[in-house]
Amino acid sequence: MVSKKDGFLGERSVVLPTSIVEMEENDPLVSSLFITDIGYYPMAEHHHRIRTEGINQYVLIYCIDGNGWYSLRGKTYQVASNQYFILPAGIPHEYGATEGERWTIYWVHFRGEHADIYAEGADKPQDVRVALNSNINNRNNIFEEILSTLHDGEGIEDLRYASSLLHYYLASLRYLRQYRNTARYNTNNSNLSFSNNKNKEVADAAIHFMKENIERRITLQDILDYVGYSSTHFSTLFKRQVGDSPLAYFNRLKIDQACHMLQTTNLHINQICYKVGIEDSLYFSRLFSKMMGMSPSDYRERCGKST
Repeated sequence: MVSKKDGFLGERSVVLPTSIVEMEENDPLVSSLFITDIGYYPMAEHHHRIRTEGINQYVLIYCIDGNGWYSLRGKTYQVASNQYFILPAGIPHEYGATEGERWTIYWVHFRGEHADIYAEGADKPQDVRVALNSNINNRNNIFEEILSTLHDGEGIEDLRYASSLLHYYLASLRYLRQYRNTARYNTNNSNLSFSNNKNKEVADAAIHFMKENIERRITLQDILDYVGYSSTHFSTLFKRQVGDSPLAYFNRLKIDQACHMLQTTNLHINQICYKVGIEDSLYFSRLFSKMMGMSPSDYRERCGKST
């Protein structure tokens, strides 16, 4: 497949050539729903697209951090973190990061016989807020699997697999209640014990919030707003339960996630730092070295894949 760069640090994207898109259109399975372009833009500043004629694909923009906007049918909508929208095919539109700000987005251009079913009613901003049964991290992992499949794939079976994953990915957004109802069976959320220990429940809820926001830049106040506690009370409670301050623990989660990606992916180190919500690659390397006793590149050489 063919990858494309658009100028944002840490970005990744794939644009499928016409010959591959024709293969998708003519396959009885893939033609139901398929991707023409897909990408991830972290902390993109001055990002702006205007299409005066529209295009023959639906465009999904899922903002996980920062703020943006889009214009459609003469109306302008504001987009915040943990919101998405789907632009209809064939309709002129415009979108971008809010002036003076940056946004981190997952985006997909898709078509197919059933594409309109997933797009219906999503032309206005849709919320995907963190909740006790949310599973945002898993959804982002599905996206990563689609992106890597199309980036590395070579034939029709890769396209069929990516198409099948896209059904699941879009369903996780469009049928949010059903998707979240399965979260209690997901091992990623096993920390939500709902025990009789109120302090543990609060700490578990905070950890879940951190995991669901692993790619974002969140503050202690964001965590406090979620759990509904004052700073002093919560920090004391959390450290008693976990052994670290909330932000120290959040950094540990980020480095754990970075270790996993260094071991299991071919992402460059400056791409991984964005995937754990750290913009400064030098700061990321220093934090990693402090926690792991070696640099990210040394860790990958010993434990993971080559860059």
